[in-house]
Amino acid sequence: MSKKSIAKNYIYNMVYQVLILILPLITTPYLSRVLGAEGIGIYSYTYAIVTYFILFGSLGVALYGQREIAYAQDNPEKRKKVFIEIVLFRVITIVIATFFYFFLFVRGKEYQLYYQILILELVAAIFDISWFFQGLEEFKKTVTRNVLVRICSVSLVFLLVKTKEDLAKFTLIYSLADLIGNMSLWLYLPKYLSGVKIKNINIKQHLPHIVLLFIPQIANQIYKILDTTMIGWLIENKSETGYYEQGQKVIRLLLTIVNSLGIVMIPRMANAFANNDKKQIKSYMKMSFKFTFFLSFPIMFGIISISKAFVPIFFGPGYDKVNYIIYISCPMILLMGIENVIGTQYLLPTKRQKEYTKSVTIGVIVNFILNYILISLYQAIGAAIATVLSQIVVDAFQYSNIREEIKLKELTKSASKYFISSIIMFAVCFIVKFLISLEGIQNIIYNLSINIKMNKEYLFNIILIVSQIFVGVITYISALIILKDDYVFTFLEKIKNKFLRKKEA
Repeated sequence: MSKKSIAKNYIYNMVYQVLILILPLITTPYLSRVLGAEGIGIYSYTYAIVTYFILFGSLGVALYGQREIAYAQDNPEKRKKVFIEIVLFRVITIVIATFFYFFLFVRGKEYQLYYQILILELVAAIFDISWFFQGLEEFKKTVTRNVLVRICSVSLVFLLVKTKEDLAKFTLIYSLADLIGNMSLWLYLPKYLSGVKIKNINIKQHLPHIVLLFIPQIANQIYKILDTTMIGWLIENKSETGYYEQGQKVIRLLLTIVNSLGIVMIPRMANAFANNDKKQIKSYMKMSFKFTFFLSFPIMFGIISISKAFVPIFFGPGYDKVNYIIYISCPMILLMGIENVIGTQYLLPTKRQKEYTKSVTIGVIVNFILNYILISLYQAIGAAIATVLSQIVVDAFQYSNIREEIKLKELTKSASKYFISSIIMFAVCFIVKFLISLEGIQNIIYNLSINIKMNKEYLFNIILIVSQIFVGVITYISALIILKDDYVFTFLEKIKNKFLRKKEA
C-alpha cells in the first residue's frame, strides 16, 4: 500500500476533527441564549458521565486497533482478521459498560431523561471504526463520512431547539448524529475486507495488549474530563459547569488545529518502530515539535488578543466569566501540543506505555487535588488554573523520559523564532486595538452602526476581531520571513513553483 502524504493526511484529519467541533460550535451562540448556562451545564455534566462508560467500554481499542492495522497495512488477511477480532471485542465490552450505566444512572431520578437519551452514545461507540481507516492512513474517509450528518444535525438544532425545555431534543439530535455518523463509515468496508478468507478468530489474544494501552488512555481521558465532572460535583450551580464548558470549547477547537498531526503520525511512527528505523523516528519527532511551535504560539497569543471582543459576540450577554477561563486556559494549546508529540506520537506507538501511563496518572492525581482545592475557592476559574498546573507537571515528566533523544536546547532553539514572532504579533494587535479605540474611529463606527442598524458595541468588536486577525497573520508571517524560518520559505517556494507551472501551461 502506498504511503499517503503526511501533509494531506494532516489536512484531512484536521478538517475531520475541526468539523466535529466547529459544527456544534456554530450553534453555540444560539444555544447559549436559548438553553442558558444552566442548560449547557446539565448537558456537559451528563455527557461527561456517559463518556466515562464509553471509555471503560472501549478500553484501549481505538489506539490499539489503529496501531495493529498500521502494522498489517500490506497484509489483507491479517488486516481483516485483526479488524473482526477487535470489533467483536469492543461489542462485548461496550455491552457490559451499557449494563452498568443503565443500572447506575438511567434508573436514577436526577437528569434521568438525559441519561436515557445518552445511551445512544454507547451504541454509537460500538459502530465507531475510524481507527481502522486511520491505521490504513485513509484519513479522507473519516472526513467525508460525517459532513452531511453533522450539517443535518446543526440544521435540526436551529429548527427544533427553541426554548430551555428543548434540552432533551438537543441531546437527542447530537446523540443520533454520532450514531449515524459512525454507522455510515461501514459503507466503505467492503472495498478493504471482501474477497479475503480468514479463520481461527481469537479475541482473547488482544486482551493483554489492549489493557496495556487502555490504562494510559483511560487515565488521559479521565484527566481531560475530570474538571467538568468535579465542577458539577462540587458546585451546586450548574451555570459554572456551563461557563467552563463554553471556554473549553474555544480552547479545544484551537487545540485541534495543533494536535491533528498526532493521529496522522501514529501509523508512521508505528511503522518506523516496526522497522527499527530510529533515525526516521527522531526526524518525525523534530518535525512534529517544530510544527507544534509554529501553530501553538500564534494561536495562543492570538486568542488572548481577541478574547475580550469575541466572547460577548459569540456567547451573548452573561458569559463574562468565559473570558477569564479562556485567558487562563490558553497555555493548554502549547502544553497539550507538546504532550501530543511526546506521548501520543512517540511513547505510545513505540510501546513505551509505562512512561506515558505514569505521566498521565500523575496528572490525574495532581489535577484532582488541585481541582478539589481550587474549584471550592474559585469555581470554574479554579478548574482552569488546576488544569494548566497539572498539564505542566505531565509535560515535565514526559520530557524527562525522552531527554536523551531530544535535547532541551534543541527544543528551545526550535521554538525561539515562533515565540519571538508571536510576541511581535501580539504587540501589533495591541496597537491595532488602541488605534480602533481612538475617538475619531469610534465616531465612524458609531455612524456606521446607525446606518446598518447594528449595536455599536457589537460592530466595534467585529471590526476589532477581523482587524486583529488580519494584521496579526501578516505580522507573524512577516516576522518569520525576516527570521528566515524554513516552514514559511518552503510554503512560499511551493506557491512560486505552482504559479510558474500554471504560467508555463
